[in-house]
Amino acid sequence: MEAAGEAAAAAAEELRAPAAFVAPLQPGTAAAAAVVLPERLQRREAERQQGVERQRQKKEAQAVKEERSEFFVAAFAREREAVEVLLAAGPLEEAAARLQGLQKLLTESVRFLAPYEVRQGQEAVARLQGDLAARRQQQQPKKKFAFRALKREAAAGSEPCPAEPARPATAAPAPGHGPAEGEPGGPPLCGFSDAEGEELELGPAELLQRDVVLAGLRGCRVRLRGNANTLRVRDCRGCTVLCGPVSTSVLVDGCSDCLLVLACQQLRTHRTRDSRFYVQVTSRAVIEDCATVSFAPYAWSYPGIERDFESSGLDRNRNNWNLVDDFDWLATDKPSPNWSLIPEQERISCWD
Repeated sequence: MEAAGEAAAAAAEELRAPAAFVAPLQPGTAAAAAVVLPERLQRREAERQQGVERQRQKKEAQAVKEERSEFFVAAFAREREAVEVLLAAGPLEEAAARLQGLQKLLTESVRFLAPYEVRQGQEAVARLQGDLAARRQQQQPKKKFAFRALKREAAAGSEPCPAEPARPATAAPAPGHGPAEGEPGGPPLCGFSDAEGEELELGPAELLQRDVVLAGLRGCRVRLRGNANTLRVRDCRGCTVLCGPVSTSVLVDGCSDCLLVLACQQLRTHRTRDSRFYVQVTSRAVIEDCATVSFAPYAWSYPGIERDFESSGLDRNRNNWNLVDDFDWLATDKPSPNWSLIPEQERISCWD
């Protein structure tokens, strides 16, 4: 009986042991669950609040963008009308200055405008620039043409002598040659053509927002101090071209053994050999069918260049001089053999 009682007591103890062992764990498990659940809810709530904040910021940004766009449209229309009035009856220099401000307004607003608004603005500015060029051409003194006619008549009655290379203030493309890619038609363009071994120069008043062409030059040194709208350099050999800030694009086509110092939004180079470029370009330079061309950062300066940069709308702190896209080199794992960077120790620092 005694043994049976002890066995029963032992069995009862074994049955109680798991309950005694489990009981202390239950409060801890419940506490852990109580901690985990609020943390998960807190994370979800934080994510929800972040999503709400992002939506709010997006709406505010959209509202600001729309307000800026509305402000631009109103300001642009007002300035465009003012330029049109001045082109019709006002001083051309004042019209040119207002047009320059219109170009700057468009350039500074591109980042928040819709593509169609940018396109419309560019078309309006281009049309006004064409009107300005036409008015300037109309006001050119006729004595220039009379002088050339008299010179030809005198030359007909005298002994032949070597013709002096032309240095026109406005030069149309050479006969038999159509405009280069991207070259606007219409009124005669500003620039020089068919000169050899000359020092050629244009200043701010002659360049202001005009389209400039340099064509058929041989061994010339050209200084363009001022803010042009576009620049085209075609079929030049052994020339040095020092150019102030160009508001839009520069096209170099069919040149060789040239040194070009250029600041612009876009630089395109076609069919060019053995030439060096010192550039400030806000986009990436593009070369096609080129060989042995090299690049360095823009390094020319002259009195008034800061004013010209301001009027051009170019960002002086943004220069992609060493980013060049070669359309003839598609390999991504090897650099193009057609262009290189000018070593720092070989770069020119003194230009005059």
